[in-house]
Amino acid sequence: MIKLFVGGFPLDMTELDLVKMINLHGEVSTIKIVRDKKTRICKGYAFLEMKDRAGAENAVNALDGTPIGDRTLNVKINEETAIRPAPPKKAFGFNSFKKPAAEAVRNKRPRRTI
Repeated sequence: MIKLFVGGFPLDMTELDLVKMINLHGEVSTIKIVRDKKTRICKGYAFLEMKDRAGAENAVNALDGTPIGDRTLNVKINEETAIRPAPPKKAFGFNSFKKPAAEAVRNKRPRRTI
């Protein structure tokens, strides 16, 4: 699977319209148009996964820089970056949040005597 970034398309374009346009150059397997969480309005860019690299390169060559309405289409292959492993955790993760003993004693209120 090859990931594509597609940006600069009109905000009223649907997933189906975008897939029809890119499917002419290669087979699209998934699509995700990025939308605002509250208003659900399209932000003007999407991510697609294509079946093979040749189809993705054909789509980039054919569609990158194409004017659509008052906008210019931007199509790029999204290169995968290596995932960094998480740093090792301490034996008991909750201990890392405790204050050192000397500092904890200084911040306590003095006891009341009766």
